[in-house]
Amino acid sequence: MMSKSESSQVPLEFIRLSEDEMLERANSALERMQTRRSVRHFDPAPVPLEVLRRCIAAAGTAPSGAHKQPWTFCLVTNPEVKRCIRVAAEKEEYENYHGRMSERWLEDLKAFDTNHLKPHLEDAPALIVVFRQAWTPSEGEAGGKRQNYYVQESVGIACGMFISALHESGLVSLTHTPSPMDFLSEILHRPSNERAYLLIPVGYPVSDCSIPDINRKPLEEIMVEFH
Repeated sequence: MMSKSESSQVPLEFIRLSEDEMLERANSALERMQTRRSVRHFDPAPVPLEVLRRCIAAAGTAPSGAHKQPWTFCLVTNPEVKRCIRVAAEKEEYENYHGRMSERWLEDLKAFDTNHLKPHLEDAPALIVVFRQAWTPSEGEAGGKRQNYYVQESVGIACGMFISALHESGLVSLTHTPSPMDFLSEILHRPSNERAYLLIPVGYPVSDCSIPDINRKPLEEIMVEFH
């Protein structure tokens, strides 16, 4: 029996599945997610904006600390804005590849054939820029700020759900973090309580798209069971 609280409660809508159906769904989800890959070569053809909106809405169902939902998803399709983002990102990435990154980091990146040039930021028909809300403006709180909790974790979960929703919808994406990312706040005129978290190009892959030949760790290397 749950104890009463100040918040209102509603019945949970939940259907308990048979073990066979649960396993079938889990296997199906695994098979679909095994085909998900990060893509750096995008077809510039436009994608349905309503699909992107639905995927963002799906991301918005993520759990968050004290249900503060401390995220903002900016959907960018304007070519001039994408150009500005690319120019600023390449400036930071040039510094990364020419001094900020360690030799080991650069060596680990060789398999992916990446450099400071990021044409995908213009080629992709849409960019999703995710911001984390460090705090929420509030006139009724001390200093006009209402605290948010577990912001990094909450926004990370939402981004994972967003990427999964994109894959389920037939789109490809790339997680891009051209650190530092303050330029994104400036270009998109975001308020002072928001910090850039992730830049995600989204679209269709080019017809001759190729991806790095990599393997994912098997289950026994990523899971430890305690019974």
